[in-house]
Amino acid sequence: MPDNHVAENVLGTIGTILWTIQVIPQVIKSYREKSTEGLSAWLMFLWAFSGLFLGVYVVVKNINIPLILQPQLFTALAALSWAQCLYYGGKKTKLFAALSYLTFVSLFGGIQTGLVFAFKASRNERALQAFGILSAVIISVGLIKRWILVDAVPVGISMLFMAVDMGGGLFSVLSLVFKPKFDGVAAATYLAVIILDGVIVVAALILNPRAKKGRDRQVSGTETLDSVVRGSKEKEPHPTTTHVPVEP
Repeated sequence: MPDNHVAENVLGTIGTILWTIQVIPQVIKSYREKSTEGLSAWLMFLWAFSGLFLGVYVVVKNINIPLILQPQLFTALAALSWAQCLYYGGKKTKLFAALSYLTFVSLFGGIQTGLVFAFKASRNERALQAFGILSAVIISVGLIKRWILVDAVPVGISMLFMAVDMGGGLFSVLSLVFKPKFDGVAAATYLAVIILDGVIVVAALILNPRAKKGRDRQVSGTETLDSVVRGSKEKEPHPTTTHVPVEP
């Protein structure tokens, strides 16, 4: 397909917006409800951490401005959600959570800047590709650990969240299609998100109704047992009092 810079940047911008706005509702929800119940701090941390590797890769490769901004914005918001997990779910102090967030983003920015200069100076293509692949691996580990290994039956999943996440990955891949040279390493990160999100959505659609039916049967069985026990108690004869005459 011939390169098209307009299409490349428009599609990349859409992907960046989708991957940015998907975390914002969660941040707002956690703040309003003062709770992060059902949200994995481990998943948010891994997502934020993965941005370091993808950020270095896309900057050194100079892919396009939208996809360069994407991991920076995504990391900042995912790290913020992680800090909320520390405060609301982990019962850490507000100061501890704030300092954890500031420390993370400061280290992220400093380390990424240093690595970008190091890779540009060394021109080590294999090491750079490894960084790009690591991003896909870390994101995959976070998703697998949260919704496949921990929750055999995916629960608490927002289908809108998953759709937006998959859409961000899809538009990012399409943006790469319109580049003069398709970047397979960057595409691997986005494709990993699309595939794993798809697996989780399918599992949720299939397994959640089955799990609900099982819970309903269990509740129904419990209610039936209770009614039988109550009925048997009601049918039990009440003890009668026998009057024994007393001789004078």
